[in-house]
Amino acid sequence: MDNWHFILILVLVFAVIWGNVALLKYSAKFSMKSFNQDPIEKAKKALEAKQVKDEQNKKESN
Repeated sequence: MDNWHFILILVLVFAVIWGNVALLKYSAKFSMKSFNQDPIEKAKKALEAKQVKDEQNKKESN
């Protein structure tokens, strides 16, 4: 194998590694709060909000 094949492979490997590290650093800035929410609790809160909104609409229509 020629030297330029070896250099090309080495550069590609380092590019992939550098890209993965950059992605990890970028994604570390985001908050995980929205991912840790329980979907059942989230659905309960949405249902309560909808019920309050429906009650307000009924009061306004009367």
